[in-house]
Amino acid sequence: QVQLVESGGGLVQPGGSLRLSCAASGSIFSINRMDWYRQAPGKQRELVATITSGGSTNYASSVKGRFTISRDNAKNTVYLQMNSLKPEDTAVYRCNAQGLVTATGWKNGYWGQGTQVTVSS
Repeated sequence: QVQLVESGGGLVQPGGSLRLSCAASGSIFSINRMDWYRQAPGKQRELVATITSGGSTNYASSVKGRFTISRDNAKNTVYLQMNSLKPEDTAVYRCNAQGLVTATGWKNGYWGQGTQVTVSS
């Protein structure tokens, strides 16, 4: 069945960079939209960035100009390049896949396990 696995999280200093990856596995023919969410302790989950199969992107105001979302459709993988990181970027980052076409039909709402990003000096 479909699984999403994130990687690339870690500890970085303010101003540093990090690239997250999320690979979807299973019998998947296509994924319409892939998103990155984050949630910090005591805060609501925030949609950070989204990308469609056609490459259209959107970003939260808090990360515009610093983060870049991209995807490799052949690999069913989404990336999040994070530059100029700030302490307030500290959170658990999770990827989400929507509008999947799989061997057993249309699917929606798959989540990865999450990867911790900590920005601190």
